[in-house]
Amino acid sequence: MARMRLLPVKLPKTVMQAKASARHSGTGSAREQGPGARGWSGRGGGMARLVPSVTEYRGTTVQVCGLWPFSSGASSPMIGVPLGRHEETQSTVCCDPISWFQRARLISNPSAFILGKPGLGKSTLVRRMFLGLSAQGVHPLVLGDLKGEHIKAVRALGGQVISLGRGVGYLNILDPGQSVEAAHLLEAQGHHAAAARVRADAHGRRLNMVVSLITISRNSPPTDQEQTILDRALCVLDDTFDGIPVLKDLLDVIIAAPAELRQVALDRGDKSVYLQETRALEATLLGLTGGGKLGEIFSRQTTNPMRRDRAVVFDVSSIDETETDLQAAVLLACWSYGFGTVNVANALADAGLEPRRNYFVVLDELWRALRSGKGMVDRVDALTRLNRSVGVGQIMISHTMSDLLALPAEEDRMKARGFVERSGMVICGGLPASEMPLLTSAIPLSRQEQQKLISWQDPPAWDSRGLDVEPPGRGKFLIKVGGRPGIPVQIGLTSIEQGGGLNDTNTKWHEPAETLMNPAAPGLPPEGGTL
Repeated sequence: MARMRLLPVKLPKTVMQAKASARHSGTGSAREQGPGARGWSGRGGGMARLVPSVTEYRGTTVQVCGLWPFSSGASSPMIGVPLGRHEETQSTVCCDPISWFQRARLISNPSAFILGKPGLGKSTLVRRMFLGLSAQGVHPLVLGDLKGEHIKAVRALGGQVISLGRGVGYLNILDPGQSVEAAHLLEAQGHHAAAARVRADAHGRRLNMVVSLITISRNSPPTDQEQTILDRALCVLDDTFDGIPVLKDLLDVIIAAPAELRQVALDRGDKSVYLQETRALEATLLGLTGGGKLGEIFSRQTTNPMRRDRAVVFDVSSIDETETDLQAAVLLACWSYGFGTVNVANALADAGLEPRRNYFVVLDELWRALRSGKGMVDRVDALTRLNRSVGVGQIMISHTMSDLLALPAEEDRMKARGFVERSGMVICGGLPASEMPLLTSAIPLSRQEQQKLISWQDPPAWDSRGLDVEPPGRGKFLIKVGGRPGIPVQIGLTSIEQGGGLNDTNTKWHEPAETLMNPAAPGLPPEGGTL
């Protein structure tokens, strides 16, 4: 595609000479000196108060090739999910991390990071990406939907909705998922090394999740000796337990004090030393198996096992916003469970037992998990670092850089900033001016780009009539890849997205409660009154 500008017509040489002569002699009137930058000045001159922008026309290179050099190529890429229009050139902008990595070769790893204030359309942008990728055969995995924003879209795709919460659904963090079945299938086909890797990955993920839950419960990570005891206890549990264990079974193994655990606890034949070393660990696990601030969500068998052949969303919207520790624990559990399922799918595909599947993983509200306790940055970093090697595209979402850097330890802040720096692309919505120094320390932004992001976070115009006035930055994003100039895009919604309610995140506000301003129903007395 190409665009061209209509340039102003130059004045003849004789007119220019007359203007120069009149200015040199100083005898010519203002009218005789010729027009200025805005036209003819003086009475009746028609001087323009506002200079209009140059008209632009768009056409294919075949149609406007003869207009060179007054045409320039459109800079927006045309590979990927169509998002909307370029804010300046109105050309179509197509973008998603998987297409830009796999087909366009524009980024080095299939990942993206979205930053923006609430209410400006981050969820709408993510939905547009995974709806478009699902049409290309990529399965979206929303690993933790805190607000229930993506449930309708996943159901429309025929996907699976897994609900988690107090009394709603349970997720057993000791459940190896489909790893055991996949390992048996691989061994039956002679792929013993692949089966061993699947079992080792399942063991490592279960251990990391137990350590993560203990970290959130204590607000500090367990000691090295406690982690060694947990690792050996999981091995003993796998060798002796028949079926799928839960956290209560792990606690029973530690209380039973088998010889393998006493050996790593270094009790040297004195059981009182072992009891002293495991006392705090038993107390923490007892709180995780029932009651406590993390409840019992992780203490029972998984109610709805995850499938790997379709879109999946983990609905955790039933967890209250005030239970930040529980939200962070559930998010980490969903992420670990989801990546474990992806590894199983890749192992079976490498062995030729299943078709190759690619996944698009959505990690929303990243800041909640990072703030839940010391050491959680390392847990998230381990989950998200190897996305390119396992055939997974991922997108991480947060509000501001301040959310990522509001961590007590300096090393955690550096690692959290690395999430943004390592992303293949960074997509920014409206952000306050105070965020610009932090953001420019991670990605380069010109002064014009910074001003654009600041202007997008302004509130809408005051309107006392109650009309639906959108903020100026809703649906507007700046796509940044390295040091290249950013691509400003306005997200355009289709009729299905607008009318189907897929992007409606304010459903609980559609029917306002009855107030004193609403007229009473006919035939009914007002409250406390009589007819």
